[in-house]
Amino acid sequence: MEDRSRRVTAFVKQIYHQLIVSCQALPHEPLFGAEIMARMAVAAAQGGASAIRANTPVDIAAIKQAVDLPVIGLFKADIPGYAVYITPTLAHAKAVAAAGAEVIAIDATDRPHPAGDLAAYIAAIRQETDCLVLADISTVAEGVAAVAAGADLVSTTMSGYTPTSPRQTGPDLALVQALAAQVRVPVLAEGRFHNPAQVKQALSLGATTVVIGGAITRPQEITARFVAALVNEE
Repeated sequence: MEDRSRRVTAFVKQIYHQLIVSCQALPHEPLFGAEIMARMAVAAAQGGASAIRANTPVDIAAIKQAVDLPVIGLFKADIPGYAVYITPTLAHAKAVAAAGAEVIAIDATDRPHPAGDLAAYIAAIRQETDCLVLADISTVAEGVAAVAAGADLVSTTMSGYTPTSPRQTGPDLALVQALAAQVRVPVLAEGRFHNPAQVKQALSLGATTVVIGGAITRPQEITARFVAALVNEE
C-alpha cells in the first residue's frame, strides 16, 4: 500500500495542473497506426504534455519508445453482450501493462462488466500488474463507487456516453467539481475540452489535470468544427 501511495504521489506530481494528451486513432480513421500515434505523442511532448493516454498495446509500446513520458494505457475491445469496451477484461489489462503503461484505464461505469465485480477486477489488476488503476466514470456515484472499489484515480471520460450522464457539446464541469469535492483520489477531467479556457475552469474546480484528445490529435474533428462554424455564419 505504501509503495502504491508513493507511485500515485509521484504520478500526480508530474501531471498536476499540466496537460495530458490522448493519442488515439481507430482503424477507420486516417491517422490509424502505431507509428503515426508515436509521432503524435512526440509532437504532444514537444508542446509540453505531461503524459500520454493511448489505446492498444502496440500503440502504447511505440509511444513508450518515442517519448519519455508516463502513459495511461487502455485497450478498447468489443465484447459481445456488453456495452463496456475500455479494457474490459484482465487479459486486456495485462496486455496494457506488458506494453509499458504506468496507469491502466478501465471502464468503471455501473453498466454490466465482462470482468464482473469492479472491486474484484481492480484487485486482480493490482495483483497481476504494477500499474495504477484509473477509473473512467460518467457520474458522481460511479466515481465514489470506483474509489471504494480501489481505484487510484478517477476520470470523467465516460460522461455523455452512458444513459445516466448528460449529453452536451462541452465538458461536464459539474461532474468535475462534484467529484473533486467527494472523492479522496486525484480527479482527471476528460471529454469534449475544446479550448484553454475550459481547461483552466476545470482546474479551478478541482481537477488534478485535464486530458485532451480530439481537440489536439484528431485533425478530422478539428476541421469539422471550423467548417461547422463557417456554415453557421452563412
